[in-house]
Amino acid sequence: MKMRTQRLVLSVPLVALCLTMVSSIQAAGIGGKVVVEGAATMPNKAINMSSEPGCAKMYSTPPTREDVVVGPGGALENVVIYISAGAPDESAAPSTPVTVMQKGCRFTPHIVVMQTNQTLQMVNEDSTAHNIHPLATNNREWNKAEPPGTAPLTDSFARPEFISVKCNIHPWMHAYFAVLKTSHYVVTGENGAFTLNNLPPGKYTITAWHETFGTQSQEVTITGNETAPLNFVFKR
Repeated sequence: MKMRTQRLVLSVPLVALCLTMVSSIQAAGIGGKVVVEGAATMPNKAINMSSEPGCAKMYSTPPTREDVVVGPGGALENVVIYISAGAPDESAAPSTPVTVMQKGCRFTPHIVVMQTNQTLQMVNEDSTAHNIHPLATNNREWNKAEPPGTAPLTDSFARPEFISVKCNIHPWMHAYFAVLKTSHYVVTGENGAFTLNNLPPGKYTITAWHETFGTQSQEVTITGNETAPLNFVFKR
């Protein structure tokens, strides 16, 4: 018993050292914020669902469009931040599918990010029929109906592309599928902030894509375990 206790005590510093090393490696990354100038005081446009009473009655006040969502200080939501150069392409797609919902007669989330060949699962939670029509140009274009109560539809995209998606039944329903070769990506929320973690030292090209304001890219170099600062400013 005594010898076993000594081995356990001696192992504690080793475990602590290993955890510290892993933490240091994982701390390296890139972080910042995306803002837009000239749009902070502009309200989002309301969606008119009067042509589909079943959809309109789900809301006490009309929902707003998501093509430009601006928060305090010009923080820009729904921006895809990803490594476009400097990191190797992923050898295989994740086994976990990415899910897009048709809920409240809207696509949720508005920006759906996936890797090439990753399974996309589409679920209709509404009591009305929808269809999913990705207007792909670098991939195969398709158009699938999804009546209420049916099993989820699945598909995938073999090549990287930002794909505009619509529902032909409800013209206000619009989303984007962002198909990437990398797993290093994030979509900004209401505060416009982003972080890309777990990056080894090296030089990277970081790209910010927004459906209305277009694309910007910047280069950044990570030399150690720091979080390198990087910000994007779009102009209205």
